[in-house]
Amino acid sequence: MRHRRKDKWSKDVIMRKETMLRQHMPPARIATKERLLSMLLKYGMVYVKPVSGSKGRGVMRVEMRKFGERRYAYQLGERKRAFATYDQAYAAISKEMKGERYVVQKGIWLLKHRGRPFDIRLMIQRTPWGGFETTGTFTRVAHPRKIVTNGSQGGTIYATDDVLRQFAGAVKRKELYRRMDDLAHRTVKRLRGAFSGIKELGLDYAIDSSLKPWILEVNTLPDAAPFTLLKDQSVVRRIVRYGKAYGKTYKLVCKKAKRGL
Repeated sequence: MRHRRKDKWSKDVIMRKETMLRQHMPPARIATKERLLSMLLKYGMVYVKPVSGSKGRGVMRVEMRKFGERRYAYQLGERKRAFATYDQAYAAISKEMKGERYVVQKGIWLLKHRGRPFDIRLMIQRTPWGGFETTGTFTRVAHPRKIVTNGSQGGTIYATDDVLRQFAGAVKRKELYRRMDDLAHRTVKRLRGAFSGIKELGLDYAIDSSLKPWILEVNTLPDAAPFTLLKDQSVVRRIVRYGKAYGKTYKLVCKKAKRGL
C-alpha cells in the first residue's frame, strides 16, 4: 500500500505517544483564539504553522511582550505587525490563516550563527540491505530578515559541524549527533507503525542553549537538493544511492538556498 503524505498534526499526535519523543517535541495544539492566548501567556513566544504547509510558507512567530503599548506582535516573512490588544492581534492573525487549520507550537529560541537563527535537517533512509540509517545532515541559517530557515525562503546551507563547533567541543557534538540519530530512528519506528510505505524522513531539529535537540517538524517528502551545497558530496551520493534502491529519484537543483562560506 502506497504511503500517503500526512499533515503535521497527524504525525505530531502519533509521535507524542512515545515518552522519549514527546520530551523532545515542543508542546503544540490546534490553533484557536483561546489556545493561542493560553500558550502565549505560558510561553511568551510561539510559532503558528499551517497544518498542511511546506517550505516555511505561512509560518508566523507570535510574541507577547511584558512592557510597552503594543504588547502583541507577529512576524510573517519580512513583515512585522504589533497591536495593543490580543483581540486586535488575533483578528489580524486570523486573516493570515485564511480559514485553514493551523498548529500553535511553543517557541524555541534557536542558537544563532553570525547573528541569525539556525536549525538542523537530518535525513534518515531505508538502506539497500534493510533497516534505516541517518545518511546526512545540514544546517539551515535563516535569511537576515526572516524567522524561518528554509532554503526556499532565502536560508543559507552550512555543514552542521562547521556551525556547531562554536557551541560545543567534539565530545558534546558527538553526543548531540547520537541523540538526534536515536530520535530519528524512534520517529521512523513510530510513524511506520501508523502509516504505510515510509522509506525516508527529514527531521528538523532546533538546538537550544543547553544543546538539547527539539523536533520541530518531520517531513515525509524531504528535499535532498540542499545537500548539493555541501563540500562533502559523498553525502548526496549516498542519499541518491539509497533512494534509488527503493525507487526514489531527486531533483537536485537548489534555486533559492545559498551556500554558506
